[in-house]
Amino acid sequence: MSSWKRDMASGLVVLVPIIVTIWVVYWLFRFIANLPLTETIANPALRVGITLAVFVLMVFAVGYLMRTAIGSLVEAGIDNAMNRLPGLRVVYNASKMAIETALTGTNELQTPVKLETWDGIRMTAFKTGRESPDGRKLLFLPTAPNITSGFVIEVEQEDIVETDENVEEALTRILSAGFGERNDEQVTGVPIDVIEERREETPDDRPATD
Repeated sequence: MSSWKRDMASGLVVLVPIIVTIWVVYWLFRFIANLPLTETIANPALRVGITLAVFVLMVFAVGYLMRTAIGSLVEAGIDNAMNRLPGLRVVYNASKMAIETALTGTNELQTPVKLETWDGIRMTAFKTGRESPDGRKLLFLPTAPNITSGFVIEVEQEDIVETDENVEEALTRILSAGFGERNDEQVTGVPIDVIEERREETPDDRPATD
């Protein structure tokens, strides 16, 4: 990749997420400010503040209810009702899985490890901190890009390959279907075109080192 293309790509990687984030925040501000709940208040900032305060209070109230036996029954009833609606159940379950993963997923997942599932093929799994009755380690092997599905597998300790990754790095790779994997330039600091040239060299062509 030429230098100007690499510079352009690097700039877009930094700027596009910032622009998208600012646009989403602006859209949410306008949306909340125009809710009927506070339409009689002239100041938009005050309308947003009151709406957010009401929403936070509602979140805590529902959260407290969910910790009771009645709350569990209510949640189960809502899940059953939504799962009976074709089309909408996909949106409901996807949003519920996304928020559960964002709020609790990375806390529940422990150290990421590699596992050779087939000859020469390694997959990313996560330790659960549990063991099977015969002493094997229980791992969670997620699917990509949906990490809310996967397999719970029992593996001997010697078959687990430890890594120096953290949970966020491993999840980024899985959620992005591999496109979020760090490349050689990010890891080594050496430009990709230089690395590719070195890879194309045969052992005889490479300069001798002392």
